[in-house]
Amino acid sequence: MDVLDAVKERRSFTFFESDRTIPDNRLRELIELANLAPSSFNLQPWRVVVVQEPERKRVLRTYALDQSKVEEASAVLIIVADPDVEVNLNSMLNSWEELGYIKKPSRATITDMVRRRYGSEGSCERKIFAAKNAALFAMSLMLVARGLGLETHAIDGFDEGPMKKAFAIPDDKLVPMLIAVGYPRQDALLLPRAFRRSLEDFVSFESYDAGKIPG
Repeated sequence: MDVLDAVKERRSFTFFESDRTIPDNRLRELIELANLAPSSFNLQPWRVVVVQEPERKRVLRTYALDQSKVEEASAVLIIVADPDVEVNLNSMLNSWEELGYIKKPSRATITDMVRRRYGSEGSCERKIFAAKNAALFAMSLMLVARGLGLETHAIDGFDEGPMKKAFAIPDDKLVPMLIAVGYPRQDALLLPRAFRRSLEDFVSFESYDAGKIPG
């Protein structure tokens, strides 16, 4: 599917065929392609918990405001954002050095830059870093899903603390969203796309309070 078609056709589906599963190779392809998403310093601060088993989806539903799509979707992906900027740092630097992006002496400079940019462990800067980059991964995943013939629904309504405990997610990690993935129920009515603002309502040039875009 053309990427522009994927953007235009992606919708938030609520009703899924509950008896259909996503083949393992297709699920792997989905996540591998989404993993090409950009991230700050290429640190890729995300983890994914794939919830497929009916009983586990039932448990997850109890922490997600009892939303039926959590249980009916073929899988629900818990998107986990990791504020620990050190986790992938050496792997990233090794790759950059091997591919010729940097010379060995630059490693210490970049490491110091990352640490200064995102502060100490537990800092607000690290949490923002993790959440915004995990969101880039999540959006890529939803577009890839559309290209693979799957539908998605990003879910923001859940009780994060108890859910993390139930799925063994460490306290220091963040969960920006859940993404339900599956096949749309054929008898479900898909209404036209809802309200979208015109560009004049939210785009300005050179300054926030500048004039609106040309007509």
